[in-house]
Amino acid sequence: MVSELPLDQVRTLLAVVDEGTFDAAAATLHVTPSAVSQRVKALEQRTGRVLLLRTKPVRTTESGEVVVRFARQLARLERDARAELGMSGAGEATRVSIAVNADSLATWFLGALTRVPRELRVCFELRREDEDHTAALLREGLVMAAVTSSPDAVPGCSVRTLGRMRYLPVASPEFRDAYLHGPLRDALAGAPVITFDRLDDFQDTFVRRLGRGQGGAGSVRHLVPTSEGFVEAVAAGLGWGMVPEMQAAPLVRAGRLVDFAPSRSVEVPLYWQQWKLDSPALAAVAGAVLEAAAEALRG
Repeated sequence: MVSELPLDQVRTLLAVVDEGTFDAAAATLHVTPSAVSQRVKALEQRTGRVLLLRTKPVRTTESGEVVVRFARQLARLERDARAELGMSGAGEATRVSIAVNADSLATWFLGALTRVPRELRVCFELRREDEDHTAALLREGLVMAAVTSSPDAVPGCSVRTLGRMRYLPVASPEFRDAYLHGPLRDALAGAPVITFDRLDDFQDTFVRRLGRGQGGAGSVRHLVPTSEGFVEAVAAGLGWGMVPEMQAAPLVRAGRLVDFAPSRSVEVPLYWQQWKLDSPALAAVAGAVLEAAAEALRG
């Protein structure tokens, strides 16, 4: 039974995924498109699975994601080994790709990265994504680590608890006086609301909890796709929204925002997932993130 994964075939598959087409991968690898196609086909025959969907750009199947993740981990290990051996190119910075949600990015996460020792020469590549979806980037091998809301480890990854991020239901004083009268659920169902994007159902979930699973937020929705802009839109009175306590608290003290349901705060658990990889740079980043999270997040 053949069990080895030939490295030239694995690297070729990764090149096709990164470049999007067989022709582009061939140009990058300095071989013919026919050679690229033959290598990918040979790898599929060896694994007994279809790894790529031949679309433009190509897409990986679930099995293809496994091989691509392996290829990226292999490349990371090779770069670390070259650095330790002092080989040519070892002076370049170590790139660590991380998926992180917008609210963490706007509050505590960047401070965590400043704790990584400078002598490690780490280059951060951050990808902003909702915490419910960051695990998918790990699964596809597009990032090495992620801040996620899922406690279930992605295959090939370890998972550790970061803490809970508390969100407050807030609005400007003027907005509260204009819209929030009577039963809170009914008032919110008819009031303008701020959402991050079209996939953001956080505010709807909050309203449904008030009504025991019924209804949702109002139909007048302002989409503001940045964490900082979201807070400013709420403070400006465009609508109400769920804002991280770290961002809301100073504005509440300043009188720009009011917590209109102080007993109804929501806490979202966050986790750190990363490749199971013996990488000094990744280990240092994980340590810095866990340390900062312990100070910034709850419990």
